[in-house]
Amino acid sequence: MKPLVLAFLILTASPTLAQNTGAQNKAIENEITPDSDRAVERGLAALASSQADNGSFGEGRYANNVAVTSLACLALMADGNLPGRGTYGENVRRGLEFVLDNASQSGLIAGDAANGPMYGHGFAALFLGEVYGSTGGGADSPLADRTYEALVKAIRLIERTQNEEGGWRYNPLPNEADVSVTICQVMALRSARNAGIEVSKDTIDRAVRYVRECQNPDGGFRYQLRTRDSAWPRTAAGVATIQYAGIYDDKALDAGLEFLIRTSLPGQGNARRSPHYFYGMYYAVQATYLAGGKWWKAWWPATRDELVATQRQDGFWEDRGVGKSYGTAMALIVLQMPKRYLPIFQK
Repeated sequence: MKPLVLAFLILTASPTLAQNTGAQNKAIENEITPDSDRAVERGLAALASSQADNGSFGEGRYANNVAVTSLACLALMADGNLPGRGTYGENVRRGLEFVLDNASQSGLIAGDAANGPMYGHGFAALFLGEVYGSTGGGADSPLADRTYEALVKAIRLIERTQNEEGGWRYNPLPNEADVSVTICQVMALRSARNAGIEVSKDTIDRAVRYVRECQNPDGGFRYQLRTRDSAWPRTAAGVATIQYAGIYDDKALDAGLEFLIRTSLPGQGNARRSPHYFYGMYYAVQATYLAGGKWWKAWWPATRDELVATQRQDGFWEDRGVGKSYGTAMALIVLQMPKRYLPIFQK
């Protein structure tokens, strides 16, 4: 069996990662309500029913999609299901097989027609890290070995494709960078370190510097160094990037969180108009969860209630651009945050 270390032990490995011992999130009253419980139960059943015969999730031009499949499996794992174990354990196992079948010798995990493959690669590497971190690799079975080998190769590809600014972009080449793709890679790196995989300290440090440079005076984050406008989805991603480097007490975080609350608090209508609504909610709930305190107390109930209210009658949530499997996976990950099952969300 490959070595497994407890998540909190990674904080001793790097000054950047060890800057704070962890976020101080505490449960608030009625985090999970009967309505949100029912919404999750219906959503999980709907999502599982949409899985294709080859183990993938996604529809339309996002069919057979590595990113959507990885996120869907993470949503099922957030309920406590693991490959082959739990109500939806078989769905997770089949999804894992699909992702591994799309892992190349170079380390890149992407489907044949992937658009912007580093998005999918980051989500897939995160999924593999969460599987390995949840099971310790399991017994020395072929599936466990494949998971470990694909994860290590995926992490090495992330490290060698970081650009000179410190970030990543759509393709596995060290040419450009943006905040949106960078957070995907940083979360994958954090998950892998939680699971005992060696990760370069310099890679993390450079990513943090890059994201810090993308913050505007209003507290929001811009898409790239050379762009200007702040937006709440990438602000959530920027804040989460810094937090997943192990930094939880910082003026940049407070400014970013204040921007989120000021511009995009769920229930006020502004966030719902964004074409990147589910993407933004996915990172915003993580950012406020990791920040804890007043941030979590303000963001969580409003988010929970808005998602419960917008679920379709058939149990799905619809994302206008990517489809129902993606929207449902993202909504379920958000709504199940208080369960604290996934290693990446444990402190």
